[in-house]
Amino acid sequence: MARWTLPDPHDDFPAWYQELLVAAELAETGPVRGTMIIRPWAFAIWELMQAEVDRLLKAQGVQNVYFPLFLPQSYLEKEAEHVEGFSPELAVVTSAGGKTLQEPIVVRPTSETVFGDAMARWIQSYRDLPLALNQWANVVRWELRPRIFLRTSEFLWQEGHTAHAGEFEARNFAEKIHAEVYGRFFAETLAVHTISGEKTASERFAGAIRTLTREGMMGDGKALQLATSHELGMNFAQAFDIRYLDQGGELHWCWTTSWGCSTRMVGGLIMAHGDRGGLNLPPALAPHEVVILLVDDHAQSRQCAEAISMELAELGKRVFVDSNVEQRLGRRRSSWELKGVPIRLEVGKREVTDSAVSFAERHSGDRGSRPIDAVAGWAADRLAGIQSQMFDASRNRTEALTREARSLTDLDSEHGGFWEIPWNAVGEEGERMLKQQGLTVRCLVGEEGDRAAIVARAY
Repeated sequence: MARWTLPDPHDDFPAWYQELLVAAELAETGPVRGTMIIRPWAFAIWELMQAEVDRLLKAQGVQNVYFPLFLPQSYLEKEAEHVEGFSPELAVVTSAGGKTLQEPIVVRPTSETVFGDAMARWIQSYRDLPLALNQWANVVRWELRPRIFLRTSEFLWQEGHTAHAGEFEARNFAEKIHAEVYGRFFAETLAVHTISGEKTASERFAGAIRTLTREGMMGDGKALQLATSHELGMNFAQAFDIRYLDQGGELHWCWTTSWGCSTRMVGGLIMAHGDRGGLNLPPALAPHEVVILLVDDHAQSRQCAEAISMELAELGKRVFVDSNVEQRLGRRRSSWELKGVPIRLEVGKREVTDSAVSFAERHSGDRGSRPIDAVAGWAADRLAGIQSQMFDASRNRTEALTREARSLTDLDSEHGGFWEIPWNAVGEEGERMLKQQGLTVRCLVGEEGDRAAIVARAY
């Protein structure tokens, strides 16, 4: 597909997003409403996301496990606020094997309850704490207005669940995951600047006493919640009898947390960095950081391309040689541009003769040539520079499109971007009024007593 066939995102962002999913071969709707089929290129991006988040989690002492997809409905009913929060989204199985089930089975919307049930068995004393577990899984939340990657009835994610001896330990761990895992990942890997803050009571996770969120600004100025971290207090511990014996032999309730991120990050990646040309991948999440386009089928051209490829691979870069010379060069260029490959190199008989390789950078749009014997080192250096430049671009957009307001009357609901307004000028009543205008308080920032609300339209 040619570059100019995509809609201009400045004119019609939703249409641009939907057409890019198809043009770049990222995903399509599944056979059941609200589901999605993730195609190889997008799934390779997800695998890179998964690997890096997993690495960061394990650095915090988190262990991976797997829990069942099906939960007894009675599990959710043990924590009243939790079941009330998820009831509209639940998928429930009432018959199986040709028989009506004695107790309905819920397809997991999240796993606090089943983790809590297991933790009650696994924790006996203070020696078993802290217990920090994570699973990579799928969940089902029946979505009324589905949009691929952003809101689907089934999606992939990681969900972490921990138990601690006290409130301080639980809060500290939830904040550490929020900063050292999600904060680092979004800045260093996704290359998206995020605003970190606390959700209001009405936006808090069902059953939590405190929810932290990271909000990113997309290319159209709307907010996207990219990850959350929840302090659950003793709510689930008391519901599932998660207790421990201290050193003096006294029995205490545990304090628990949960936290997660999902395939919504793929949608965030698309919308935060994409442009009229298509996807625009930060090198850290590009399945191919460099694609070498073979211009012709000459032996010397092939040898040169393979040599550059081997040199880049030795430098630790993901590189792919596109040797499909039967297809027009222009079409191949457009295809890799749509897929967002950070650097393209072209090697043919002319390049070999001139001892210089043609290049094109996706993010900057720069084009030119580099000496064959130096191009691999140059490309490796530029990839690091591109990664940094993409984060800077995200941060600059967020700063440029964030305005300050002193009262609700100062807000312009048509403004594409974020508003920062004193929370005491909003309050719960103001929050309800904002929702009627299609705006939400994304999070609260600042210290207690001097908090500001970040307000925006959101996905």
